[in-house]
Amino acid sequence: MGQQEVYDFLKKNKRKWFTSREISAELKISVGSVTNSLKKLRQTKTILFKPTGNRNEFKYKFKR
Repeated sequence: MGQQEVYDFLKKNKRKWFTSREISAELKISVGSVTNSLKKLRQTKTILFKPTGNRNEFKYKFKR
């Protein structure tokens, strides 16, 4: 379980922004695993992200 599942989930839901908690709940994977996967995907510029306004919280979306 990991990066590929998170990537596939975002790809399948291209039009919507998700927090790491929402992705975690949908995929039934721990928040820590999702967060690590999202961090790697952010570093490779594979996904879009934006701050939510809350401290250290971001929303993620598949990059077209």
